[in-house]
Amino acid sequence: YSPSSMRTAVAALHNFYRHLLGHEWRLFELVSAPSPRKLPAVLTRAEVARLWTVLRKDRFRVILRLIYATGLRIGETVNLEVRDLCGGEPGFPRIHVRAGKGGKDRFVPIPQIMLGWLRAWWKTHRHPRWLFPGVGRGWRDGAVGASPARLAAAVEPMGVGSIQHCMRLAVAAAQLPAGTCVHTLRHSYATHLLEEGVSIRLISAYLGHSSLETTLIYTHLTAVNEATARAAVARLFAPTPPITPPPPPPSPVPPINP
Repeated sequence: YSPSSMRTAVAALHNFYRHLLGHEWRLFELVSAPSPRKLPAVLTRAEVARLWTVLRKDRFRVILRLIYATGLRIGETVNLEVRDLCGGEPGFPRIHVRAGKGGKDRFVPIPQIMLGWLRAWWKTHRHPRWLFPGVGRGWRDGAVGASPARLAAAVEPMGVGSIQHCMRLAVAAAQLPAGTCVHTLRHSYATHLLEEGVSIRLISAYLGHSSLETTLIYTHLTAVNEATARAAVARLFAPTPPITPPPPPPSPVPPINP
């Protein structure tokens, strides 16, 4: 049986014996069927670059690039507001993620080139609040479409479903591995940062993880770490060079009798 089926059966038995028969057995508290943790899919840098070449519409190109450049969740990204772009230190802009997963705020650095793309995109619609305003329902049937005027008057941010649909089409067009989705860009961001030598604790803070153990899974995905580990294992079995004994000390010179 799958772990979910096992948990359903345990919950049914626990409900029957406890609430119907009145037996307070602690046995059911000791039984657990955790789901197996699978390694997330990660794109190579060449695959990420290939993804950008098939994206045609600016709003999808910019928002997917932003997810890869910052590691934000898709829900956090669509809800970004203009005020969330912070200057930070000179030359090091940041994004203020408000009420992320778990209701926590955090700051995430953003590349300078990505900041330029965001500003160029915002100037196309100049919405007073949203960085990525939604186009509303039924816009495909009208002649206006996703016009700047329609985006500027939006009452809600871009829909998550439209981004996911665009990603599915782009994955097929770029011939990326099966199972690649928007969240794969977040996994790729963390893995590529780790390959560049960024601290695992810093990556965990950028991703908004509550526990460092959640971030440690990316150490299994980096080609750099794997290459380093293979080299270390190879050194364990490397032949030891023979030990050359030191030369004997010189014999003392006998005194010369006059």
